This record gives sequence, C-alpha cells and structure tokens, in this order.
Amino acid sequence: MLTMDDIVRDGHPVLRKVASEVALPPSDEDKQILHQLMEYVQNSQNPEIAERYGLRPGIGLAAPQINVSKRMIAVHVTDESGKLYSYSLINPRIISHSVEKAYLISGEGCLSVDDPHPGFVPRYARITVKGFDSEGKEVKIRLKGLPAICFQHEIDHLNGIMFYDHINTENPMEKPENAIAI
Repeated sequence: MLTMDDIVRDGHPVLRKVASEVALPPSDEDKQILHQLMEYVQNSQNPEIAERYGLRPGIGLAAPQINVSKRMIAVHVTDESGKLYSYSLINPRIISHSVEKAYLISGEGCLSVDDPHPGFVPRYARITVKGFDSEGKEVKIRLKGLPAICFQHEIDHLNGIMFYDHINTENPMEKPENAIAI
C-alpha cells in the first residue's frame, strides 16, 4: 500500500520529466502500479484509513508522483451532481477541449507540493480524454467541471508540468478571462 512516504515532493527531478509511454498490453508490473495509484486515492478519501496511515486526501495521482516516469494516472472524484468518475488510465491524452476555461475558486493543491501556492489555475472547462484501462482496452471520457480539472492536473504531471506553472505570477488572484468559477 502506498503512503505519503512513497510520494515524491516538489523539487524531485522526476516531476519535471516527460513520462514514457506505456507498452500495451500493460505488463503485470504496470497493472500493479496502476492499482496502487487508485488504491492510494481511494484510501486517502476514507477518513479512518487516511488517519491511520497519515494519508493526505487526494482526488488524483500520477505515476511520476511515486517516482515512476510512466504515463499512468488514477482519478477518483465526484462531480457537482454526485456522479463518480473513477478511472485508472494508461497513456491518457486530451483529444479535444472547449475554448471556454474554468478554474477552482479554492485554487489547486497537489500531493507532491507541501507549500501553498495561492492563485487561480486556468484549465479547459470541458475536455475529452482518451486512454487505456489496465487490460489495454481503449477508454474515452467526456468531462466537465471538477473532474475535467482533475484530469488536466494529472495529465500535466505526465508532461513535467506543475499546477502552479499555470498561475499568473504578476496577479495570482486575477480571474482568468472567459473562465467559469468552480
């Protein structure tokens, strides 16, 4: 089981690397990594388990965050209507996105970032993601709101991009143009 000790922190070189594509069908090792990513996210959202093991709550985790430079993510998040988006994906990519932007009023956080980085992070309001599940089957997901933001955050990790790279350095709390607040 992954714990906070397995999560690399800001400044670790793996977080700035572009992660490698995963060969399909996935190896047993890759399937295990994908399972561990999802297990962490789900455990971190369970108050009893999170407290017992000192897990910081998260809604997504990317393989580079556990020092594995491979294109794998896990997301376990509900949207504003309570619909659960629970996906472990290999080689995910955004295949289309809206012109309209969105941002979280509370800003974004990251399990790999201990210091606060206040500011708005502009993201696409709606995206379509394509990737592969643990069996190597293609998955296509249309997302909006918090799930869309979460997937963009995790896919950024696969490209060596941190959430705070998107924050306006001159005016972090300036509302992004043409963006909806979430």
